Amino acid sequence: MLRTATAALAAALLTGCASIIHGTTEDIGFSSSPTAAKVLIDGQALGNTPLITKLSRKDNHIVRMELDGYQPFEATLTRSVSGWVWGNLVFGALPGLAIDAISGGLYKLTPEQVAAQMAKQGASVTRGQDAIYVGVVLTPDSTWQRVGTLERK
Repeated sequence: MLRTATAALAAALLTGCASIIHGTTEDIGFSSSPTAAKVLIDGQALGNTPLITKLSRKDNHIVRMELDGYQPFEATLTRSVSGWVWGNLVFGALPGLAIDAISGGLYKLTPEQVAAQMAKQGASVTRGQDAIYVGVVLTPDSTWQRVGTLERK
């Protein structure tokens, strides 16, 4: 009986709450328009969009998507403290908090989904606050449909 209680106490102290609940990796989804863009995480090619992969919660990650004929897309996945830190403070105390911080279980990555709108090579795209996209090109593609023209007054 004493051995069982000691083993249970040791197990509780040697694991962190967040590591048990949501682990030290996180599934992150990657998509692009158009699809089939090459996804590189921290310089390592992982596949083509659409893609879901597990990433370590412990570190920030640099995402790059590349597709022939399109400008590369870059973003950063940043880690922040997960809400499970409160579970450590209530149940695991300092040992659980320390273990989760070392293993990465203490963190979450944001954003959870990365969606790249790939811009044609030679185009300039600006994101407005209301999600309006303005594209500027030196030579328009002959397959594009004209929807308007800006005029100088």
